[in-house]
Amino acid sequence: MSPADQPGGEPALEDARAFAGVPDDTQRLWTPHRMAYIGGENKPEDPHDDEQCPFCAGPRRRDEDALIVHRGRVAYAILNLYPYNSGHLLVCPYRHVSDYTELTEEEVAEVAEITRTAMTVIRAVSGAAGFNLGMNQGEVAGAGIAAHLHQHVVPRWAGDSNFLPIVGRTKALPILLADTRRLYAEAWPGGDDGA
Repeated sequence: MSPADQPGGEPALEDARAFAGVPDDTQRLWTPHRMAYIGGENKPEDPHDDEQCPFCAGPRRRDEDALIVHRGRVAYAILNLYPYNSGHLLVCPYRHVSDYTELTEEEVAEVAEITRTAMTVIRAVSGAAGFNLGMNQGEVAGAGIAAHLHQHVVPRWAGDSNFLPIVGRTKALPILLADTRRLYAEAWPGGDDGA
């Protein structure tokens, strides 16, 4: 029924249970602000070409320009350009490798250690109450850049989900990426501003 069919032109409310899909207890995280990325923005034409890979290119740039928070021996931490939440960072090996099973023992250890340190730093800087950690292995598993392994570290706070991404197609990020990078780099043990 159109608004014109309603008395006074008021829109009719539709029962969401009649929409497509099967009702269940699953809570869904809708992130429409990421559609630019999903549509291909900043993705390499050839993901296997390490010259085009953003995770290979980042370490060749200045920390401030690439949003690198910390550089280790075989892995590094970089902010996500398309964050699920403020402070969402990625831990990547420098080596262009796609699968967790292809990492060396040194890479496995440093990815894990940088992830642990990142959680400590994020808690200290922003008071995160929890985290989502994970790796998407392969395109079918949701990896946006499947050719270069990266571990997500997504800080979470009570009430950090709201109506804006769904209704307003807007994600509220209360701090600039450059400011987040600087704060994380300064708080990193033994770190400074990293520039």
